[in-house]
Amino acid sequence: MRRHAHAAVVAAAALTGALLAAPALADTADDGPVEAAITVPRVEGMGEDWINGADFSSILSLEESGVTFQDSSGAEADLFEVLADAEINWARVRVWNEPYRAENPEHGYGAGNVDADRATQIGVRATEAGMRVLVNFHYSDFWAHPGQQRVPRSWAETSHEERIEALYDYTVETLEQMADAGVDIGMVQIGNETTSGEIAGTQGWDNTAALFDAGSRAVRDTLGEDVKVAVHFTNPERSGQYASVAAALDERDVDYDVFLSSYYAFWHGSLENLTSVLDHVATTYDKEVAVAETSWAYTLEDGDGMENAVASVSNPAYSISAQGQALAIRDVMQAVANVSDGRGLGTFYWEPAWIPVTVPEDGADREELFWENWPTWQEHGSGWATSYAQDFYRPDPGWYEGIPEDDWADVYGGSGWDNQALFDWAGNPLESLRVYEYARTGSVAPPELDGVESPSMTVVFGEPIELPETVRVSYTDGTTESQAVTWRDSTDWILGPGTYTVRGTTDGGHDVTATITVLSDADQGANTVVNPGFEDGAEPWVGSGEGYTISSSSDPYEGSRSLHFWHGSDYSFTVEQQLTGLTPGEYRLSAVAQGGDAGQSDQLRITAQSGISTVAADFTLRGFVNWQYPVTEPITVGADGTATIRAELSLSGDAWGSMDNFAFVEVSEEEPADLEALRDLVAQAEAVSREDYTEESLASLDAALMRAAFVLGSASPGQQSVDGAVGQLQEALEGLELIPSESEPTPEPTDPEPTEPPTGDEGSGDDDAGGDDIGGDDAGGGDNAGDGTGAGSDAAGDDGASGSDFAPGGLPNTGAQVLTWAAVAAILLGLGALALFTVRRRSGPRS
Repeated sequence: MRRHAHAAVVAAAALTGALLAAPALADTADDGPVEAAITVPRVEGMGEDWINGADFSSILSLEESGVTFQDSSGAEADLFEVLADAEINWARVRVWNEPYRAENPEHGYGAGNVDADRATQIGVRATEAGMRVLVNFHYSDFWAHPGQQRVPRSWAETSHEERIEALYDYTVETLEQMADAGVDIGMVQIGNETTSGEIAGTQGWDNTAALFDAGSRAVRDTLGEDVKVAVHFTNPERSGQYASVAAALDERDVDYDVFLSSYYAFWHGSLENLTSVLDHVATTYDKEVAVAETSWAYTLEDGDGMENAVASVSNPAYSISAQGQALAIRDVMQAVANVSDGRGLGTFYWEPAWIPVTVPEDGADREELFWENWPTWQEHGSGWATSYAQDFYRPDPGWYEGIPEDDWADVYGGSGWDNQALFDWAGNPLESLRVYEYARTGSVAPPELDGVESPSMTVVFGEPIELPETVRVSYTDGTTESQAVTWRDSTDWILGPGTYTVRGTTDGGHDVTATITVLSDADQGANTVVNPGFEDGAEPWVGSGEGYTISSSSDPYEGSRSLHFWHGSDYSFTVEQQLTGLTPGEYRLSAVAQGGDAGQSDQLRITAQSGISTVAADFTLRGFVNWQYPVTEPITVGADGTATIRAELSLSGDAWGSMDNFAFVEVSEEEPADLEALRDLVAQAEAVSREDYTEESLASLDAALMRAAFVLGSASPGQQSVDGAVGQLQEALEGLELIPSESEPTPEPTDPEPTEPPTGDEGSGDDDAGGDDIGGDDAGGGDNAGDGTGAGSDAAGDDGASGSDFAPGGLPNTGAQVLTWAAVAAILLGLGALALFTVRRRSGPRS
């Protein structure tokens, strides 16, 4: 199929839907696009002090674990120098108060064990590499993010006023330490992803504003006015989120310069929306803005046995490749550059070097890999979290008494980010690392295949499975197109719950797969959602935006209430619920929805967020009470036991509908199907000598083998589906038909030569057998030329030296011997005489 013949700069933007319009600022490059291995359209509007930043705070622990990096020539090199050579000019460094067990500081919590001392070491090396430093205070002993803003243990017993003072003092002490060591601090971030204003274990803007302001004062007092003060929030996709946050800060006179946002294309809506909400903050409150965290995956494979934070992507905006990664970074850069009046400062890539601590071998077992790496993660803190971090999540003194140390681990382990690094698992830089260089000039790659979209879906067993008719195919020159798909595997082969891989081919000749997860029951198990069907009013649901009614009497799925929505003009809203006290484990979110009149570009989805991970399921409106059943992929809830579930809808005017029956249910472990019988049958089928059987029966065998390959190639097929494949393959094997052998030519009959009459025991026999024997003696009425043994003898004699034996059933054997024509003639004459005699005796005299 002929690809779109657009110019590369324009075509690359098609991968995200549309090229972002750029502001009319001075060009930053004198030369045109350069030839490269990936295509990167030039970013328009980057200022002279544009930030190409990265947060690689795990680096010390990675190096202590033996991880090394290479430069573009393949020579071992210092990571800071490799990043600086790739035009990364800022380092973002997180700081935790006491990221280790109180009883033993050598037992770090992990993710770099970055306290003030280690943050200073990183800052010094970044400065030596020519980078400026953004210091990111979490004001916690470990990860701080939405729903998890735990107070540092040393501040746990403080009053509000004491906590304000403690935060100020800690900020001053840390910044003085870093400045004294020569760290070039350009910006300081007060809190990490402090959505809803929560920080340092404190909630409510009236309380937290003073904490934000204490951090800001500490920066001004220590480093002066030239160092920027930043605040950091996330979820820009939520309607009104950033507008309300910025207003709350302004109303309380919190002093800051830069409004930072996280933006992950997997979860955080469109880039146009990102620009819009940042532009509102910048122009309304005279602030600068930047993206503090972003990333994209170059593979979905896992490199260290620790499940990836992004293990699958539904309807990806970019290909899962280095090319897709580069475009994702480039487009976020452009979205920030598009903010009015040059107020967009730049972007930071989150953990571009968090690769496995050992290089995995091809085909390595994930569980074995996990436990091979576990001691290294534990010793050096080079994974997401060590088991010691349960002191952070479960701070009750002595909670671990009587529990073996190996049982402390909950969902801890290695890097869930290795598939989003800008280096491969061996530490070699990917081509996507050069995006910062190419963003200034643009780059164009040869038009080679980059990736084929692999759609995925989750359904409840019994619901129709509708595979897409087209998939997106992308190329390294930045172009993309839709190609029709012929699916080879049949969804009729899915006979029960499981995870299946359906294979197909595009009309361009490219292989494609779709992953289908079939659930036995979306809400099987205990539902952790409070008031899941809105029967008890609005609480504890919280909404923002317009056009929705929580606990409406209109169009419920069950009961008498629903979440109903309609508005006469374009509208959007978010309804969410915070869940706490969850048992750590894997969960799925589901809901039901119906309605109509949505536009083609409308976005409707349910999401679940826990920690830094988010899963989502999109859905559509297909008519009145034509209920749809969105179900997410599993999400891991950690030891903090918290999650946030949401419905996020952005709709055209007059679109209407309702939602009901939200369920957040722990995923039960399914017993794996028994595949042994199917594998044995496949082996038998593959050993068949195909030249011996008819084409029709072989076609049936091939169809059964295709079904078996579908089942065996699926991640976790259900037993019903396995049994169905076994049955079809068994039937095909039993139904194989041999090709008939060609008969020897029949000679022309001749008159038999006269023979000597038989003597006594050579076949004349006696009549004791009832008269129906032909030459037999007591062999029974069906023996031919028998001698009473039941095995038969040759018709011409009993020495077996010539002639052809007759089997006991009266059929000739197929050996090398042949009957003489005389013997054949004698037998035929005898049979004719017997038949004539029998007919006459049974018919009686004619009247």
